[in-house]
Amino acid sequence: MSESWEVRPACAADAPRLSELYRQLTGDPAVRVCPARLEALADGLRAQVWVGVRGGEVAGTVWLGFCEDIMYGEQPFAVLENIVVDPRHRGEGLGEALLKAAERRCLARDCSKIMLLSSAGREDAHRFFQRQGYRGDAKRGFVKYRRDMAV
Repeated sequence: MSESWEVRPACAADAPRLSELYRQLTGDPAVRVCPARLEALADGLRAQVWVGVRGGEVAGTVWLGFCEDIMYGEQPFAVLENIVVDPRHRGEGLGEALLKAAERRCLARDCSKIMLLSSAGREDAHRFFQRQGYRGDAKRGFVKYRRDMAV
């Protein structure tokens, strides 16, 4: 690797590329990132979107959300989701750089823990997350999508 990755907050101009990355993740051609939504998250108080850039190309991203908790005083916890690295750049250290940037932000916010969510079938990604110190046996997540919710 000749040049290291820059990890920075996403901006509105990143929306088209983020849409492409999320389509890679989901396989859903309807995915579209709204630039105004990225701008609304710019303060970073509730959630943040980070991107990994090298040579001017956005090649990966991670979404980091902060959840207020009552168990440990005012200490929040964090949720990591929508972690995507373009297949052309896997194995180049970008995934690790994105996770480390998120972890630094969580430490700065005094988060008690990070819960990382990943689709059940992403076994290669799960092995990567475990190598980064995330435990797949510590908790179990359940999802109910909007289309399945009662009215």
